[in-house]
Amino acid sequence: MTVYIELAFAENFLLDGLLLYLALKCARAKVGVLRLILAAAVGGGEALLFPLLALPVPLLYLVKFLGGFILALIAAKGGLKTGLVVACAFFALTFVLGGMLVAVYSFFGVAYVEGQGYLVEGAPVALVLAGGGILLIAVTKFVRVFYRRRLRKRDLFPCRMTVGERTVRWTGLADSGNRLSFRGKPVCVVSALGALALFRGSPPVGRLRISTVSGSRVSPVFVCDKLELEGKVREKVYFTVGDVGSGEYSVILHTSLEERS
Repeated sequence: MTVYIELAFAENFLLDGLLLYLALKCARAKVGVLRLILAAAVGGGEALLFPLLALPVPLLYLVKFLGGFILALIAAKGGLKTGLVVACAFFALTFVLGGMLVAVYSFFGVAYVEGQGYLVEGAPVALVLAGGGILLIAVTKFVRVFYRRRLRKRDLFPCRMTVGERTVRWTGLADSGNRLSFRGKPVCVVSALGALALFRGSPPVGRLRISTVSGSRVSPVFVCDKLELEGKVREKVYFTVGDVGSGEYSVILHTSLEERS
């Protein structure tokens, strides 16, 4: 069996660089190009060194985990804590990529040796890198959606609104884009159905022009007698009717209401 050292180094350099990049993204750590290149180069060197070590299998895996941890510390900027998070993400992504490649190898009948790592000669490099590319796209999209939803969840608040003898409990979103004001006071936004449920029978106290990307329109303004938000009660809060297009929340709050809590 002929092993081309430069090809083995290059393949592991690319894969380690890819996995470390994704691990940094998962950990929300800063990606430093020079640190990432250095860590990937060390990973390529480790891939050449490990097969030369005549160690029992348990000790060999321990050394490999230590090697992966060193790569994470090199790539991560921010201390030991950040390095630990990046290392955990790196190991998890390595297992995901390994499992995906095993499935692909089994499907296409590509030979590999269990417990000794994949044979470079038995698996086309393009196939391995293609698997890494698929993982890159999938993980990048997952991380983007996950953190966007997590950030959105932090801006959600349980609300209790009272108009006369009618009380409703809805979830509100503190949206920094809501800068609506009426008579110098902040205005919250509720859907047409929500306004019907909350302000049915209550006449509007005025009208407010709302401008969005879809155009401009004039909407009625109502007064909510009491708005309870995070244990604090605000009286005489203005509401207008607008687009509230999410199943996670029913009201778009003015951020100044949340800031005063």
